[in-house]
Amino acid sequence: MMDVQATVTTQPAVLILLGPPGAGKGTQARMLEEDFGLVQLSTGDLLRAAVAAGTEAGLRAQAVMAAGGLVSDEIVLAILQERMAQPDLGRGIILDGFPRTTGQAAALDDLLARSGRQVTAAISLEVDDEAMIGRVAGRYTCAGCGEGYHDSFKLPATAGICDRCGGTEFKRRADDTAETVRERLRAYHAQTAPLISYYARKNILQTVNAMKNIADIRNNIAHIVTKVCP
Repeated sequence: MMDVQATVTTQPAVLILLGPPGAGKGTQARMLEEDFGLVQLSTGDLLRAAVAAGTEAGLRAQAVMAAGGLVSDEIVLAILQERMAQPDLGRGIILDGFPRTTGQAAALDDLLARSGRQVTAAISLEVDDEAMIGRVAGRYTCAGCGEGYHDSFKLPATAGICDRCGGTEFKRRADDTAETVRERLRAYHAQTAPLISYYARKNILQTVNAMKNIADIRNNIAHIVTKVCP
């Protein structure tokens, strides 16, 4: 594990959260926004925003999608570069959903280097696969307010009634089945997990036990970010 004090920089932070589906990356990213004033950048959201705004990279992406193709890494990086040039990212960013491969990670390094920046830390949320299957497969949400529940870990106080809004309609994601979660985990380990080795070699990897409760995970991540953020 790296000496986090050695990574302090005057540049805005660039944090990457790694972890399989259901590890809590989205939840922890939102907490980092609250705690440190960082901005979460989801490549999916950025892509949709760039298309809607008609930016140069957005128009390129729109043309590819209209033709039924997949948006290339080059276009995704161009959209990310456009967003990073905007003035509201002074404290730094949390990347969500990118990079997914070591090739994308290397391309991101090149992009950041052009502005004298680098990835500040890659934080890997470590989980147990079988426990994750149970965690994800039992999830459901209130159709009205989006409050989250779980068959085993978090039931409404009154059966069938949302604690937050009193709604009685609930929904489950179609892909939150045990077999689908297993397939997503297999894909993660095959494609994205090598990023852990990639960032370990660069001495910027931190690991966090993501099987703990949300508050403990938040505190552990906050300790890391406090050390590495300017």
